[in-house]
Amino acid sequence: MRLNRYIADTGHCSRREADRLIAEGRVTVNGIRARIAAELGEGDEVRIDGNVLAARAAAKGKRRHVYIALNKPVGITCTTDEAVRGNIVEFVGHEQRIFPIGRLDKDSEGLILLTSNGDIVNRILRAENKLEKEYLVGVNNAVTDEFLRAMARGGVPVHGEATLPCKTRKQGRFGFRIVLVQGLNRQIRLMAAHFGYRVKQLHRARIGNVKLGHLKPGQWRNLSDAELRGLLPDHADW
Repeated sequence: MRLNRYIADTGHCSRREADRLIAEGRVTVNGIRARIAAELGEGDEVRIDGNVLAARAAAKGKRRHVYIALNKPVGITCTTDEAVRGNIVEFVGHEQRIFPIGRLDKDSEGLILLTSNGDIVNRILRAENKLEKEYLVGVNNAVTDEFLRAMARGGVPVHGEATLPCKTRKQGRFGFRIVLVQGLNRQIRLMAAHFGYRVKQLHRARIGNVKLGHLKPGQWRNLSDAELRGLLPDHADW
């Protein structure tokens, strides 16, 4: 197996990022500085910055499809179009064909789900499922209670559609948490702009019962059985 693929398969980072780490001399194989395009043998020990790289724990049981959670960095585009530079599929570099479930715009970061099961994407995204999505947002002006109440009330015009009521909570002077059940394109940015605020940072921390947890930017992991049951309670064909 190629070294960059092995590193990516552990969830440490993407293949492209793995190549960068190798080129910078931060990766060793059996104590020797690794080379780009190096091949691994059985039992080889890989270290990054001196730390042993552990293989990813396999999902319990045998699944027909892949379901993963990625901490998407800023600059990655949620598209399967390989012609788009920085597309999410190439960034993850998974051996199976995967699709993002929903979107997280290029300037935003945080949790996004991907799967090889295209049949369930629309089921998860259906508005009537009211799947909660939680975000941490940083803005350019001090957050007021009036602003948070206005955001939470709903009725803000976004792409010709009124937003639904949502939950908001202040997070420091220039930040707030918001929980939505809608998924309109650039919704939070447009809602904030409606009230004279500009979003400077947007980070998604949770989708339904799936939390970002300790994933670092660029890292991904398999969803657990409990997380899948929460997302697809009536769907056992994983």
